[in-house]
Amino acid sequence: MPHLFGIWALDHQRPPPGGWRAWVILGGRGAGKTRAGAEWIRSLAEGPRPQDPGTARRIALVAETYDQVRDVMIHGDSGILACSPPDRRPKWKASERKLIWPNGAEAQAFSAHDPEALRGPQFDAAWADELAKWRKGQECWDMLQFALRLGRDPRVCVTTTPRNAPVLKHLLASPSTVQTHAPTEANRANLAPSFLEEMRARYAGTRLGRQELDGVMLADVPGALWSTAALAAAQVTGAPPLDRVVVAVDPAVSSGKSSDACGIVAAGAVTQGKPQDWRAYVLADRTVQGAGPLAWAQAVIAARDAFGAERVVAEVNQGGALVETVLRQADPLVPFRALHARKGKSARAEPVAALYEQGRVKHLPGLGELEDQMCLMTPQGYQGSGSPDRLDALVWALHELIIQPAASLRMPQIRVL
Repeated sequence: MPHLFGIWALDHQRPPPGGWRAWVILGGRGAGKTRAGAEWIRSLAEGPRPQDPGTARRIALVAETYDQVRDVMIHGDSGILACSPPDRRPKWKASERKLIWPNGAEAQAFSAHDPEALRGPQFDAAWADELAKWRKGQECWDMLQFALRLGRDPRVCVTTTPRNAPVLKHLLASPSTVQTHAPTEANRANLAPSFLEEMRARYAGTRLGRQELDGVMLADVPGALWSTAALAAAQVTGAPPLDRVVVAVDPAVSSGKSSDACGIVAAGAVTQGKPQDWRAYVLADRTVQGAGPLAWAQAVIAARDAFGAERVVAEVNQGGALVETVLRQADPLVPFRALHARKGKSARAEPVAALYEQGRVKHLPGLGELEDQMCLMTPQGYQGSGSPDRLDALVWALHELIIQPAASLRMPQIRVL
């Protein structure tokens, strides 16, 4: 039974039907991608009996390095050798970098650092592991495609955690590619409970968590003011005692499912010492979509109460006095400051991005959708669809907490003689 994978495999570990050329398994860490790739290779190389031929005789195994092919794809806990029954288990010939099955089928190891090694050999199947992190991804992938020319239907299985790599994006866009997907949680029966608890506590709701745990392909654009790596470095699990807390609003001037969202972000700051020592903490994203004016105003007041904010700040370029009027319908005594945008969104965002580069802004968990918008903002403008409402609210919050107060302290003092 342990070797009859088709009986107990998870849905994302089963090859899709149809005439595909490439099967991409996207998944979070520990989602069972390696096991699926190893079992797929087994299904091709093995015949009904140990000496019977399978459907593939010449197989390529490609990872970023030779060591990763050997240690993960072949000898790993979910690798080919661990999955194979004793009477069909292949032998590893290290000197030739080959796996050889009792029926004569062979699998050869290749490093993505050496695409030229794929010139000359030919195969009827291939397994490519962690394609999205190959440094020479496109070049190696192209060489592998030229080598897949044996048999009636040569195919490749790609197992990878999604990253915003051009080679993976192009592959997924190909009409001959199919994909399956699963988060880490899908394989929880085979993972340590403490691992899942720790990962949920640290990364649930973050952009990094969506990529590494949920297996979601995230969009970073070239030249963006923020990157996934930078936002991962800004993650913290909690905030210290804060000197100031504000709720910033980028109001929606219309309502309905197709309207822009009302961006609502709560943030606080520690403002002890010199301005260069001040630190900000983004506490929560309470943005609402499709809500009418009174509904989003009530969401703003709820966020103020939840985080003990001393002030609500909002951009009023579009709504004018209506924004304050609506907020005071929800709470007549709300401390409110109206903000007027005199620069474009990118120009306002750049000094905020500089605070992140200096390590002066930290993110609490649960800001994944906000972080998605941040990674689509460039100096030339927002590259996503719609309006970056969450990001606009964040920018106003950090201007209110850090940038504007620090600028006021730096203004030259007039000496009276």
